[in-house]
Amino acid sequence: MDQNQIEKYKKLGLNIAYYRKAKGYSQLQMAELLGIDRTHMGNIELARSGVSLDILFRLSDILEVTPEKFFEFRF
Repeated sequence: MDQNQIEKYKKLGLNIAYYRKAKGYSQLQMAELLGIDRTHMGNIELARSGVSLDILFRLSDILEVTPEKFFEFRF
């Protein structure tokens, strides 16, 4: 994966972490709600692994934000 794509994954992960924290969830709590391992949740937020659309849509439902919000890169 080229550096430009890696930067996008990092921004996506930061947005996911932002909305998770805004709702008061820990990574462990979020992972349990999603049915994934806590380390996988951390890896998504740190751009160490990609996120499936299934997980992204479930995150959107749990965090009560539209999926588009995860892609509004403000930094």
